[in-house]
Amino acid sequence: QVQLVESGGDLVQTGGSLRLSCVASGSVYRINDMGWYRQAPGKQRELVALITDRGRTDYADFVKGRFTISRENAKNTVYLHMDTLKPEDTAVYYCYANIGIYYYGSASVDDQDYWGRGTQVTVSS
Repeated sequence: QVQLVESGGDLVQTGGSLRLSCVASGSVYRINDMGWYRQAPGKQRELVALITDRGRTDYADFVKGRFTISRENAKNTVYLHMDTLKPEDTAVYYCYANIGIYYYGSASVDDQDYWGRGTQVTVSS
């Protein structure tokens, strides 16, 4: 019913920049929080950045000042602009969104968490 599709992952050198994009499609009635998580090999998935439907942002300490999250509500899209990339930023980056689906039968909205399949970011030293 709902899909999140990421794009923009690539291989870059230390100090380089990338912009990740994620588009939500399907039976989207509303999108609440959107964000990005990442998972490096052998490590747990961790929060990178979140943005509310009103544009309030929250960042992990390790990306503050280097990464910027933004969204275009009209396009159901969230972005992650990454600057000054470091080798330790190498990971699979996953898009997250809390999305509401409208059910006509009950005239209600059901909010659920959705995840993309991930996009690989590799930073070479």
